[in-house]
Amino acid sequence: MILSGLEIQRQVEAGHIQIDPFDAARLNPNSYNLRLHNELLVYTDPLLDMKKPLNTERLIIPEDGLVLEPGRLYLGRTFEHTATDAFVPMLEGRSSVGRLGLYVHVTAGFGDIGFSGYWTLEIQCVQPVKIYPMVEICQIYYHRIEGDYQPYASGKYQNNTGIQPSLLYKDFK
Repeated sequence: MILSGLEIQRQVEAGHIQIDPFDAARLNPNSYNLRLHNELLVYTDPLLDMKKPLNTERLIIPEDGLVLEPGRLYLGRTFEHTATDAFVPMLEGRSSVGRLGLYVHVTAGFGDIGFSGYWTLEIQCVQPVKIYPMVEICQIYYHRIEGDYQPYASGKYQNNTGIQPSLLYKDFK
């Protein structure tokens, strides 16, 4: 079952969902809009080897915008920090963003109960598109969970403080 926007707000007020900063104006009927931070990472290695740490370059999105190029993967992050100990968080791009041919996540829109941090966004575009910092780029929504569970606590991306490139290489050790 997906939480309604009003239920998301109730759960924020009760402390079971944390969205920081929270602004009720960004609530939707069954989701909450998250904004794009002003920084991106791009990989600089010509080959992305999943068994090795990868090199990245940081880009800053200026107030007057940055044009993204097709065929390139950009890693961004949400401006808001989120956490929940009672619900399964999910992330999707906003329809207005999708209609520009901008993909907000390649495959990583599924979160775990207990995740605390900023969401890393795997951004790609179909044609050149100009983006801006603080745009409401995606929406988070929450599912109730049934049955016993162990919250996500010690994963590679837990309690991150910024954009996280792939840490898959750690799985090979």
